[in-house]
Amino acid sequence: MTRPKPFSMIREFHLADWFTLANAFAGMGSLFAVMSFLQTGDVKHIYYACALIPLAFVFDVLDGSVARWRQQSSIMGRELDSLADVISFGVAPAAIAYGCGMQGLYDRVILVFFVACGVSRLARFNVTAEALSEGGDKVKYFEGTPIPTSLVLVLALWVAAAQGAVGEQLWFGKIELAGFYLHPLVLLFAVSGSLMISRIRIPKP
Repeated sequence: MTRPKPFSMIREFHLADWFTLANAFAGMGSLFAVMSFLQTGDVKHIYYACALIPLAFVFDVLDGSVARWRQQSSIMGRELDSLADVISFGVAPAAIAYGCGMQGLYDRVILVFFVACGVSRLARFNVTAEALSEGGDKVKYFEGTPIPTSLVLVLALWVAAAQGAVGEQLWFGKIELAGFYLHPLVLLFAVSGSLMISRIRIPKP
């Protein structure tokens, strides 16, 4: 029986994969920052949470650039990239929204919908990437908006936090429906999620 070598999987990582992991680390850091805000109420943690998402985006761009520069890519790298994106551009933005005050039942349903759309969008892309490349090495276009577009939502939440518009002061207030609450601002996440799973074709740079 062959015994597995320690760290054998790590040896299979390309340089680009380490940038992908840095993307995931930034996303997890954002989640921890939101938890710190919920524990302490110190808004600086929301700033940290929001700031880490653009950093994750930088790493997300770099991993593709490094892969092209080194001419090294793999199926594992593609899957790793998708998993990192789910954390940084799906789960983390939803957690930031929750931390900022979108905590009603309807808010939670919409935030779960947003994350589910992001996961579905990435899964669809991975499954259809070969067909979309039309026999070439590069995918010609995206179907649906890419999940990193959630960066726009995060920037909006950063502005809200900077203006003190968190919790009960959240922009546009809240609406009570059948005894449960909806913050209208959360509808931006519903729109973003819907666009991700749409059939809109966006040329890939």
